[in-house]
Amino acid sequence: MSALSAFTRIAHEEGGSMRILVVCGAGASSTFVAQRVRRAAQDAGLPWTAIAGTEQSFPIDLDAGDVILVGPHLADALPRIEQAAGARMTTVVLLPDDIFADLDGTRTLDLVRRAVAVTASDVTASDVTASGVSTDAGAEDPAHT
Repeated sequence: MSALSAFTRIAHEEGGSMRILVVCGAGASSTFVAQRVRRAAQDAGLPWTAIAGTEQSFPIDLDAGDVILVGPHLADALPRIEQAAGARMTTVVLLPDDIFADLDGTRTLDLVRRAVAVTASDVTASDVTASGVSTDAGAEDPAHT
């Protein structure tokens, strides 16, 4: 997981806006996840936005996200995505395999909140994994901890 940009850290700490980019292979599943997490953020009173992107459009879409959520089927592409996002100090989270069952978006929103909180506190990668928020494909699902 990359360090959070100063802008994103300040925005999160002060209740400001956050841009979430959800990336999948063709854009279908990311559209559903983005809609659900956007609705959950609105219901929680957060001025956060979420948009869908594809693996192919990721290099162009990267600037539109403070946090990048990567579909579980793109686990093999994660190192490349993290490298590109790292240059922009953008947080990357690999979504768990069962994320599409999160019909109201609250689990996904919780993943974003935890990833931002963990990254903003500048903990080590081992601390991130220990907390259940990880970019590893085989990592424990933080929503069930």
